[in-house]
Amino acid sequence: MLLTSHQESWTQFLECVKKKTSTTAFGNWLAPIQVLESEGEAITLEIPNIFVKEYLYSNYKKELASFLPVDMNGEPMIEFKLAAPIKKPVSAPLPAAPKIELKKEIRPYELKLNPNYVFETFIEGPANQFVKSAAMGVAVRPGQSYNPLFIHGGVGLGKTHILHSIGHYIRQHHKKLRVHCITTEGFINELVDSLRSKTVDKMKRFYRNEVDVLLIDDIQFLQNRLNFEEELTNTFETFINQHKQIIITSDQPPAKLKLSERMSARLECGLVAHVGVPELETRVAILQHKAEQRGIEIPNKVAFYIAEHIYNNVRQLEGAVNRLSAHSRLLNLSITEELVEKTLKEMLRDAPKRKVSVDEILKSVATIFQVKVSDLKGSSRTKDVALPRQVAMYLAKMLLDGSLMVIGESFGKTHSTILHACKTIEKKLETNETLRRQIGMCRRTIEH
Repeated sequence: MLLTSHQESWTQFLECVKKKTSTTAFGNWLAPIQVLESEGEAITLEIPNIFVKEYLYSNYKKELASFLPVDMNGEPMIEFKLAAPIKKPVSAPLPAAPKIELKKEIRPYELKLNPNYVFETFIEGPANQFVKSAAMGVAVRPGQSYNPLFIHGGVGLGKTHILHSIGHYIRQHHKKLRVHCITTEGFINELVDSLRSKTVDKMKRFYRNEVDVLLIDDIQFLQNRLNFEEELTNTFETFINQHKQIIITSDQPPAKLKLSERMSARLECGLVAHVGVPELETRVAILQHKAEQRGIEIPNKVAFYIAEHIYNNVRQLEGAVNRLSAHSRLLNLSITEELVEKTLKEMLRDAPKRKVSVDEILKSVATIFQVKVSDLKGSSRTKDVALPRQVAMYLAKMLLDGSLMVIGESFGKTHSTILHACKTIEKKLETNETLRRQIGMCRRTIEH
């Protein structure tokens, strides 16, 4: 058995990477991994969900190869096994009771899970990779990983999609668990109705005894409603004490919500995960996926054009596809940039022009191209600095009202240098798609 040597190797690996990662990341990704017995040379690791494997190879492949067994090609020899959900202990069977046919009570404010909102249809990118992984971890092992799971982000970024995906997965893979999905407004309305009809105890018994997984959408609507907040907080505490899973969504993180300290502390005691605005490539993937569902084809160039002008809301991307689909089918037209401009003109966003400074341009370019502002202002002619500097000059000419001479003075260069930089970038843009996207990102950062 190689368990001892494998365990020692894994421990050494953890000690090495622990110095390079944050406490939160280490606790969320690496700490749950267990070394299993194995007879071969390969090490067997038990992981809570499939995303942990991708995380290890994406971030620590070099370290894995340094501490763990490798094959002839230098690749880490690792076998991954998904951890089985923890089963609750089975109590002694009770005497058989006469069977009584009971009709399932339909609660008026229960939110039905959207059949389209499943993990398979959620387009993953850097901005939402962590939250999807956390959601998968909760769905695979409800009540055993992160509780509560608090998901926050702007409107139309996929919070409800992830919430319903968890519900679908648990209903499919943990059939004995009872899942209840409700909006915060629905919970408040249900409580009001229970107070009117004097059935609050019945409502409490339902949430405490007949629900194993509680999905709460839009908890920001609980702000400044202390009486309702207290009842929901009590429900949360009962769930957590009984190891029942809670998943919550909000447009703001717990610290920014106007809630009591008790509620805020309860929301922050689990895992808080942020859904960010998807970057350009992810938006294009979303567009193409929605178009495929609609049975239409959007050329890559057109998809990038749409994604560059609709960037804050995934629902708007879906609306854009629906509108293009209707026009394309009804008028028998191919989807081109001209059709997009005509059909989606009120959806395509160009930020209102405002006064832009050279410093803003330099900061934006430095961030996107990962160089220092001081280097852009300096005289270094290395390729990794010269190109971003020319981009900054090009953007200054595009966004500033001053003459080339005035812009040149801002950079400490002559007007001819500015003109040369602009012509160089314009020529590169004809064939360099990556540079075009980078400049687009710079402009959006500057203008918004």
